[in-house]
Amino acid sequence: MSTSVAKPSPKFTVTVDKYLHGVRIDSLLVKHFRGYTPWRFLRMARAGQVTIDGVVCGPTQRVFTGQTVSVTLIEPPDLQMPPEQIDFGIVFEDQWLLIVNKPAGLIVHPTGEIPAGTLVNAVQSYLDKQSSLKGLLRPGIVHRLDMDTSGAIALCKDHLSHRLLSIQFQRERVSKTYLALVEGVVTDDSFTVDLPIGRAAGCHAALMSAQADALEAQPSKTSFEVVERLAKHTLVRARPRSGRMHQIRVHLATVGYPIVGDEFYGPGGVILPRRLPDDNLEPVSELIDRQALHAAVLAFAHPITNDWCEFNAQLPPDFDRAIQAARAT
Repeated sequence: MSTSVAKPSPKFTVTVDKYLHGVRIDSLLVKHFRGYTPWRFLRMARAGQVTIDGVVCGPTQRVFTGQTVSVTLIEPPDLQMPPEQIDFGIVFEDQWLLIVNKPAGLIVHPTGEIPAGTLVNAVQSYLDKQSSLKGLLRPGIVHRLDMDTSGAIALCKDHLSHRLLSIQFQRERVSKTYLALVEGVVTDDSFTVDLPIGRAAGCHAALMSAQADALEAQPSKTSFEVVERLAKHTLVRARPRSGRMHQIRVHLATVGYPIVGDEFYGPGGVILPRRLPDDNLEPVSELIDRQALHAAVLAFAHPITNDWCEFNAQLPPDFDRAIQAARAT
């Protein structure tokens, strides 16, 4: 008769960072293990599974810079993101970062309307294969792309890289370069749109505007340069200098060059009538069935090594076909 031996619970050790000086032990641990709630760590501390500098600690004990905290995870994560097998491209990966080439049509994270089938679900499945405990590694979202925008997006694997990279995005120290195929032939080789963007008056909350009646408008600036002029279209490179929702789409539409396939923003920045799935309408463009916008390059200082990194996301086939078709018109 054979007997099975239970696997020992995984044990991890972390060092208290300066910015977490003085927090409670449960607050420290949920930073490092995002799949757990503070309540779960309180239970494990009461069970004697958490030590500070080798000494079993109480559930409400505080930690200080430089201390060593060890925890034996006798319970599974309780904030598990359902993993889903969804294909996505990997541009770069190390122990702290995962740079993904997000496909068009994939929303970044679950929402009320789309609770599953997101990039986060896909990445969770990928990270679960790297860990002995499912849900232990949890993708940290730093920024977002629109569902129908493809291209480079950064996710973090640990709390410190997530915090430091988030600060870079908040302080606008990240360089982002997009490619957009637009309606019309742009005359200037380069130009800048410096128009505040806010919520579109009288429209769905997710729609934005650079018109004078935009609500809660904030300064917004985007630099553009022509990559290639075609008969009826232009391929442009866009570099947003601020981080407003739909910024590139709104700025291009407002100055008369809406992005090919954009179902929301028309010439002059007008909001197009809402299209419902059961309307049986013709595609917005014959060239591509989504907005022709791709996050081509993402560059920033690595949050841990501080090396300047530039990540290039390959143009997807549908965008490439749209360019080829525009050249043929």
